[in-house]
Amino acid sequence: MLGILFAVLTLATAALGCGVPAYPPAVSKVVGGEDARPYSWPWQASLQYSSSGKWHHTCGGTLIASNWVMTAAHCISSSRTYRVFLGKYNLNVEEAGSIAVQPQKIIVHEKWNPNNVANGYDIALIKLTEHVTLSKQIELACLPAPQSILASNTACYVTGWGRLQTNGALPDDLQQGLLLVVDYATCSKTGWWGSTVKRNMVCAGGDGITSSCNGDSGGPLNCQGADGRWEVHGIVSFGSALGCNFYHKPSVFTRVSDFNSWIQQVMDSN
Repeated sequence: MLGILFAVLTLATAALGCGVPAYPPAVSKVVGGEDARPYSWPWQASLQYSSSGKWHHTCGGTLIASNWVMTAAHCISSSRTYRVFLGKYNLNVEEAGSIAVQPQKIIVHEKWNPNNVANGYDIALIKLTEHVTLSKQIELACLPAPQSILASNTACYVTGWGRLQTNGALPDDLQQGLLLVVDYATCSKTGWWGSTVKRNMVCAGGDGITSSCNGDSGGPLNCQGADGRWEVHGIVSFGSALGCNFYHKPSVFTRVSDFNSWIQQVMDSN
C-alpha cells in the first residue's frame, strides 16, 4: 500500500501544484465543441512536426512533469522532427508566455502495435531537452490513482485543436468538448465498439453530437476529482472511421490509470 501511495505522490509530481488552473475552465454544459477559456487547460500541449520549413500541429499532449509530455503512440513517426508547444491558446498568433521545446527522446510503449490500434497501449512519453518554467499558462496535469475506473456518465472534457467536424476545418483556438463516460460493459456491447474496446481504454461520448476528431489525438480527457483538481484520465486514441460524431461509437481513450507504473518506470530510467 505504501508503494502505491508513493507512486501516486511521485506521479502527481509534487501534487501540490497539479490540476488547478490559474484560469479555471468555463465548464458549461454545452453539447458540441466550444472555444475553451484561454489558458484554462494549462497542461495542454501541441505536438508539431517540421515540413517544408514550417511547423504543423499534428497531435495533442499533456504536461505531466516539468520535462515530460504524455501523448499517444500513434502520433509518433520515427521519420519526423518534432517540437512541443506549451502555454498556447491560439496556434496562429505569437503569445507571450508560450514556449516551444525540442524533444530529447521519445519513448513509445513497447506493446504498441501500429497495425492494431485496438490492441491498446497507445501511449508515448516525450522527454523534453529542458525543464520548462511553470506559470499561469503552463501547469502540470494530475494523473489519476492507479487502476481507478470512472463511473458511467462522469462528465469529462476532451480538449485540443482537432477538426471541428468530420473533414472539417482546423480551429486556431483551443477547443473543449463535454463527453460523458460510457462504462466498459456498455461500450463493449455489440452495436457499440464490441471486442475492439479493451479494459485498458476509456470510452466517452457516443451521443452523435460531441466527440474528439482528427488532430485531437494524444490530447487529454480531463475529469474533475472530488477534491476539485482536474485529472487526466485518458489519452485520445481512436474514433469511428464512419465519422467523428457517430452514434454509439464513443471516442476511445488510452486509460491512463492502467499505465501509472509504466509512466513512473520510464521517467525514472530516462
